[in-house]
Amino acid sequence: MTTLLAPPAPCAAAERIPVAAPWLDAREDELVREAMAAGAISGFFGEHISRFEHEFAGFCGCRHGVAVSNGTTALQVALAALGIGPGDEVLTATLTNMATFFAVLHQGATPVPVDIESGTFNLDPRQLERLRTPRTRAILVVHLFGHPVDMGPVLEFARRHHLRVIEDCAEAHGAEYLGRRVGSLGDIGCFSFYANKIITTGEGGMCVTNDAALAAEMRSLKSLAFGEPNKFMHRAVGFNFRMTNLQAAIGCAQMEKLPEILARKRRIAHFYAEHLADLDGLQLPGEAGYARNVHWMYHVGLRGPLAARRGEILRHLAARGIETREGFIPFNLQDIFLARGLTRREACPAANEAAYRTFYLPSGPLLTEAQLARVCGVLRGALAQLA
Repeated sequence: MTTLLAPPAPCAAAERIPVAAPWLDAREDELVREAMAAGAISGFFGEHISRFEHEFAGFCGCRHGVAVSNGTTALQVALAALGIGPGDEVLTATLTNMATFFAVLHQGATPVPVDIESGTFNLDPRQLERLRTPRTRAILVVHLFGHPVDMGPVLEFARRHHLRVIEDCAEAHGAEYLGRRVGSLGDIGCFSFYANKIITTGEGGMCVTNDAALAAEMRSLKSLAFGEPNKFMHRAVGFNFRMTNLQAAIGCAQMEKLPEILARKRRIAHFYAEHLADLDGLQLPGEAGYARNVHWMYHVGLRGPLAARRGEILRHLAARGIETREGFIPFNLQDIFLARGLTRREACPAANEAAYRTFYLPSGPLLTEAQLARVCGVLRGALAQLA
């Protein structure tokens, strides 16, 4: 007989703990007003765009930054700048936000899903060789939930086969691989500044690179590829992927907070690890020896008999005011891609095993220790009732 969780206790709206909330204050307001006072509100004019690009690229250990409208368009403009298009294949991690795959498909290229490591949930470099074909042009790694991919084997594989490497760093601002920040390891790093990301501009994204020619190409492509000296004699089929100066002003304010946000993310992860480590039915995120994990979201997995009870557990938390999110569904289990014959359900068994047992806990930088303790207590209670 199925054991049901106890009925939820009444929960006041004020007790709700969001899964993520941005840290915005008077400084963002000040810089946005500064941009507005100067009339610099578009993506063409204003000092905040170049300032944000320079500061964020430098933070990543790169010489060039190209601000764009969001993380998905960052990926697409990176692929376009590298000449990836119809007939090309791109190897990428199956377990990710599907925006990663959409960007490849919008370029007319074919994404090839790569299975994951069960420990980090990241792309497994050991799978790359068997998936490579003569059409393979690039590898698009995803530093999932703030933990970097094991980049050494990826970069060596790419070098041997003359492949380009794009890093999807949407969830990993400041994460490090062997002391180097993600985004600086491949040809191009792509970031998102969506409202729930480590820093935010509401919407927005950034491409970073150490290649001046690639930076120039992305800068042109993201803004309709205007020509010179005649602006309206376009040099290519470009995109309108510009970030506005208003968004960049928020980004400049967020850069001032970034070191403290990263420190808070690490403290939140440490708190959860300390208070949940004894739960055998819960897989906690780790940190490989090569990595510094920034814990964008504290992503956990259910184990054993609890693996099939995720829905009940998340409903239990929701009824008590604790917001969570289910883990991503892999590319190879997405109906829209199966229907088009782009993949097979059984293509990535490790990702399939993880897909329906993972979720993430509240992880925003403004969480208090009391809120974290409440999350842990409610989660422990739910798991105990189902054990």
